[in-house]
Amino acid sequence: MTTLLQGGGLLDDLQHQVAVFARRAEQTRLGGVGQVRNSMDRAAYLLLNRLDVEGPMGVKALAAGMGIDSSTVTRQVAPLVDTGLVKRTSHPDDGRAVVLELSQRGQARLDEVRSSRRELMALLTEGWTQEERESFCTLLTRFNGALSERQSAGQPASGAGPGEPESEATAS
Repeated sequence: MTTLLQGGGLLDDLQHQVAVFARRAEQTRLGGVGQVRNSMDRAAYLLLNRLDVEGPMGVKALAAGMGIDSSTVTRQVAPLVDTGLVKRTSHPDDGRAVVLELSQRGQARLDEVRSSRRELMALLTEGWTQEERESFCTLLTRFNGALSERQSAGQPASGAGPGEPESEATAS
């Protein structure tokens, strides 16, 4: 790890740009354009998207797939159920188990938000070539995958090992 940190330069630039990106993404929430802009929070978007892509599933499977705990999913899903974006149904094989499913209203809302966010991505990368867009997407996907692997291994993204507390300097 120490070898990676010596010499700074490009890695300093990279960590700074990631920090700036995280701040700007949170400030704008990269929520899209027009009336739909910022109309769905990140947690709701990610939950609805996963249900759309992977289909109906239980809370535990949803939590495991997102790398968060079941209580967090339960708390985040409650308003989605209350507003009719997600519906709770009985598991087809075990009527006692509950399965979360994207409702028609939830699908329509997700499609609307995706379209708005897609438009924002087009605007932000307007001067980019198709190859630059593909490269950026590939590298960002790879970067997110590496972060996810560290989290799954119980290592915070800060570089502190398992069981080592993150310092405020590395946590921000």
